[in-house]
Amino acid sequence: MKSLYSKFVVITIGIMLLSGVLAFIASNTYYQEKLKPANDQKNTGIALEMASFVEKHPTINLNDYLRNLSKIGYQIYLVESSGNETYFGAKFRNTSLSSSTKESVLNGEIYHGILHFPKQTFVTGFFANELSNSIGVPLTYQEKKYALFIRPDIKLLFNEMHVLFGWLFGLMIVLSILMVVVSTKYLVRPISKLNTATKSLSKGIFSVELDTRRSDELGVLSQSFQHMARKLEQSDEMRKEFISNISHDIQSPLSNIKGYTNLLEKEELSSIDRAKYISVINDEISRLSNLTKQLLLLASLDRNEDILQRKHLNVSQQIKELIRNYQWLINEKGIMLSYSLPDTEFFGDPSLLSTVWDNLLTNAIKYNNREGSIEISVEKREKSIMIIFKDTGIGMNEEEVERIFDRFYRADVARSKTIDGTGLGLSIVATIVQLHDGKTVVKSKENEGTTIAVELPID
Repeated sequence: MKSLYSKFVVITIGIMLLSGVLAFIASNTYYQEKLKPANDQKNTGIALEMASFVEKHPTINLNDYLRNLSKIGYQIYLVESSGNETYFGAKFRNTSLSSSTKESVLNGEIYHGILHFPKQTFVTGFFANELSNSIGVPLTYQEKKYALFIRPDIKLLFNEMHVLFGWLFGLMIVLSILMVVVSTKYLVRPISKLNTATKSLSKGIFSVELDTRRSDELGVLSQSFQHMARKLEQSDEMRKEFISNISHDIQSPLSNIKGYTNLLEKEELSSIDRAKYISVINDEISRLSNLTKQLLLLASLDRNEDILQRKHLNVSQQIKELIRNYQWLINEKGIMLSYSLPDTEFFGDPSLLSTVWDNLLTNAIKYNNREGSIEISVEKREKSIMIIFKDTGIGMNEEEVERIFDRFYRADVARSKTIDGTGLGLSIVATIVQLHDGKTVVKSKENEGTTIAVELPID
């Protein structure tokens, strides 16, 4: 298979050759239609002036006169009515000329050989050193009739220019090809690097370096490719982290269930211990069930954006019902709850939005300090609804805030290892809010608390 480099070189050189052929055809057309008639007319005038000068000066030596004219740039052929013929200047490559042509000039007609020279010779006909490619005029000298044929001596007039143009044309072709070869290599190099980088990505090697300093389309493509490589690397790391986390979160409760099940097999076990072990097993089963439900919900959200079943709902009423459900837990931790929940209608999925408020409220309770506080507010704006959950809990640093929506990510595991959770709640929140064309903003300060604001657009 041909490489892009060789294809580019071949196509470019082919374009150059085709352009040269088209340019030659265009210039030939111009020569045949414009320049050749003008050249014929110009040389006809010169020939007539020569004949007129001879006829006005019958005492001059005709041969010397014509010989001098040949030295300044003309090829001359002179034929008498008797048939004697003489050549002056450089030799004609082809001296064939019909007798009828000579006879017609001797009889007073003008021969336009340049104008009627065959067109199939293209523009090169201008350089054809043939007697038929000349101008013939009648001439009378000392009462004798002659036929005078002339044409410019191209070799004498333009010999140096021939060499110059020959070298110029040759160098132009060679240099053009060299420049195409070199410039193509420069143009194709970034594409070759992109090809190598693509192969690296397919092998799982994401650390690719490309020239992103170019200001053309290849530079933009390189920047996009590197951005894609970074995203793929992050996705790969998240995949590995996801597998590690889910394996741990499933294995841990299973190990506990197995351990406590073995303890239940002991005959000497007291009824109090038996009840405690059964309670632990049930808690672990609930934990696994909750994890499974959240994973299924995330899978549904990822797989189908048409999952939304929009209805008219009262956002404030939903949050109030959740507060009643968790009131016992709020009281147990001694948390002071305040809220501003004016009736606010919204057109969305009631079930999914209830999941959002549930996750935000449970997080505010779980990660809050004992005797802390929670503030909840709903505010209707001109084009959106703003729902805010603010707590005085353990808070997060900037790095943790940036990753808080990643799946299975739990801020500061050392601080939260004693707090139950799957690390999926806020990922579910962000996904559901995005499906409603909204956005989620998190502001947090370590050891001071966290504020999560959900903005939902109103149609």
